[in-house]
Amino acid sequence: MVNYETAGFERAVFEREVFERAVFEREVFERAVFEREVFERTVFERAVFEREVFERAVFERAVKMEAAVSVRTASVSGRVSVMNSNLTRVQQRALCRELGGGVKLKLLFKASIHGFSSAAFHQRCDGRGPTLSVAYNSSAHVFGGFTTAAFAQTNGYVNDQKAFLFSFRGDQLLKYPTTNSAYAVRMVATAGPYFGESLILMNQSQAAVHSAPGNYYNFPAEEMHGNDLQLLECEVYQVEESSELDRPWRPMVWLPQRRQELMDTICSYKPLCSSVSQVRVLVVGPVGAGKSSFFNSINSVFRGHVTSQAMAGSSGTSLTTKFRTYSVKNGRQGKPLPIILCDTMGLEDSMGAGLDIDDISSILKGHTPDGHQFNSSAPLHSESLGYRSCPELQDQVHCVLFILDATSVSMMPEKLEAKLSAVRRKANLLNIPQLTLVSKVDEACPLVKEDLTNVYKSGFIKDLMQEAAVRLGLPLSCVLPLKNYSEELELEVCVDVLLLTALQQTLRFADNYFDDLSDRLQRSRVANATP
Repeated sequence: MVNYETAGFERAVFEREVFERAVFEREVFERAVFEREVFERTVFERAVFEREVFERAVFERAVKMEAAVSVRTASVSGRVSVMNSNLTRVQQRALCRELGGGVKLKLLFKASIHGFSSAAFHQRCDGRGPTLSVAYNSSAHVFGGFTTAAFAQTNGYVNDQKAFLFSFRGDQLLKYPTTNSAYAVRMVATAGPYFGESLILMNQSQAAVHSAPGNYYNFPAEEMHGNDLQLLECEVYQVEESSELDRPWRPMVWLPQRRQELMDTICSYKPLCSSVSQVRVLVVGPVGAGKSSFFNSINSVFRGHVTSQAMAGSSGTSLTTKFRTYSVKNGRQGKPLPIILCDTMGLEDSMGAGLDIDDISSILKGHTPDGHQFNSSAPLHSESLGYRSCPELQDQVHCVLFILDATSVSMMPEKLEAKLSAVRRKANLLNIPQLTLVSKVDEACPLVKEDLTNVYKSGFIKDLMQEAAVRLGLPLSCVLPLKNYSEELELEVCVDVLLLTALQQTLRFADNYFDDLSDRLQRSRVANATP
């Protein structure tokens, strides 16, 4: 007579031994990969530095060339110069966000190509608005102004309540609003962009700046341009609304029936592995990205009203300081869903702050107990209170969700990006699938804020999702848009559909994990059975 209980126990022991052996082999491989990556990164950074030095030298030489000669040469030879923006990607994103998001910059005029002359400026920029004018000097200052008015040669002032001057301190945008909108912009035929009487670019058709703080704009001259009034470059951009796509690039159904269909699918889901009753999902992301809010939003959908069980909010540091596992119930008295969301301390870009990467390894492998207090300077170890020395498969993570803030994806610090990459490497070594959710899409794009169902018709949001995919090294199919409940008091169908779609994809990816585990166990049995 077969003792099924004994057989089941022996099978579980065998599976755990095979899994632990695979983890050990992966850790050895991980160390080798890490050492190679360190070496390759050093070589790459040296090459990047040398390239930047070379490109800077080429640029400075180019801008010193006489503009008239450049234009004449292009005319005679028939060649057309290619205009490339001098703004960094981070600076462009900061300016676009200041302009309300959902916009893009189209380069109209570049003085090093078209000439430092008012005639060339007016020829290319008159009648084009709104515009952003940007100046660059030899002291590495980047500054300029914005106006909604279209440039002209009327020699009169234009009232513009939205006009402002700006400068950059590193990647930080500093804004100086007009103090008298009636004199915010002046249309002068003999000068370039003319902001009140405070800032005139290409004054008198020269590669120079006229600066006079206090004349309709207040700004510290040293902060704005370092009192260096010689121009290396001057650019003018037209500010355009981000394009609305003709049709959604991903088909979505935004109906109550679709919401119910997704809820039914999730409630009836069963993990492919019989020893696991609930899929375990680790939620990782920067401070303030919306990790805890994601659980609260999912919980709200299945409770039928907006709830806030996990601590969430706006703060410069992580509000989550403990490892928490949350199970969602289908209704107030309903059964738990077949998924557990693991909330963590937020990642930070500074060393010794936020979640430690070593803690990630412990969580992925199932060593971390619920309620563990994170300590950035002392990650969990085998002697820590509550440490699981022999975690079962149900204690381990089966899928990782990265959550990124749509309003700051493009300004992600390098150190934070490196931490996210480190998490990815650790998950990859354990064959754990990963998804990325881009949250706060409504805050990033006016088109989406107006109507959430436009999320897949927004070219701006698609660009953000593509950038998130590149930063994390994932295909675009692994990136989904998201809006959490934050200010609403009642549920909304379109918000629920995005949330439930993300949850459905998470369960599908967890199936991939169990499929891979089953394949490895099968290969191991075959190998052990071979004499």
